[in-house]
Amino acid sequence: MSDEVVLLDVAGGTATITLNRPRARNALSREVLRTLPRTVQECGARDDVRAVIITGADPAFCAGLDLKELGSDDRRRGATAEAPTEPGGPLPRISKPIIGAINGAAITGGFELALNCDFLVASDRARFADTHTRVGIQPGWGLTVLLREAVGIRRARELSTTGNFLDAGTALTWGLVNHVVPHEQLLPFCRQLAADIASNDPAGVSRILTTYRDGSMVTEREAWTLEAEVSREWMATGHGSASEVARRREDVMARGRGQVR
Repeated sequence: MSDEVVLLDVAGGTATITLNRPRARNALSREVLRTLPRTVQECGARDDVRAVIITGADPAFCAGLDLKELGSDDRRRGATAEAPTEPGGPLPRISKPIIGAINGAAITGGFELALNCDFLVASDRARFADTHTRVGIQPGWGLTVLLREAVGIRRARELSTTGNFLDAGTALTWGLVNHVVPHEQLLPFCRQLAADIASNDPAGVSRILTTYRDGSMVTEREAWTLEAEVSREWMATGHGSASEVARRREDVMARGRGQVR
């Protein structure tokens, strides 16, 4: 087992980032808070990476801030100051999709880390809990925005005020996660999704991802206007030329025929 608190593996266009403090349930220590965003930023800049997976070393995904390390209130404030300050929470904003592979418990800050991924795949062992009110702190990485967006305001309020755990099956029913898979299939499943992403036009993936992110920050009417403006600009660059669209449509149709069983 490596002593590094954050592991990075790149293969086939996919970067897999693993929180590697299993004995501490992958709690967010100062070192993790420094290393994780740097690693994500590195993946965003690499030409050989088309998608990123974030997961944890079993048995947990992430138990949130390492309260044992933080200790006193003064030290806790110091650790918070080291957290990334970019919009969107603990992860820097990159132009490539980030898939959260939730292999176990995602609690409080770990729950927020999961929510800041672009979409989530859960192991059947995954559990989620917002325990901010149980431990007497408030979220600062977008939980009250992203959880509401994922499951609706009433369910979000219930999770945050009760601190109760949500199992993987219910998380799927509520729309928090995209898929639930057997634990041993979690990373293979996520890597197949990453391969599907990598097979698409990288500039197109980056642009539509940015449009989704920017649209979530404005009103619905403004989001419609934003999408229309992006579409016009995209066509003007030549990416949306008739010949290019026709070629890619043929690729899509061929792929679709191959996926039909």
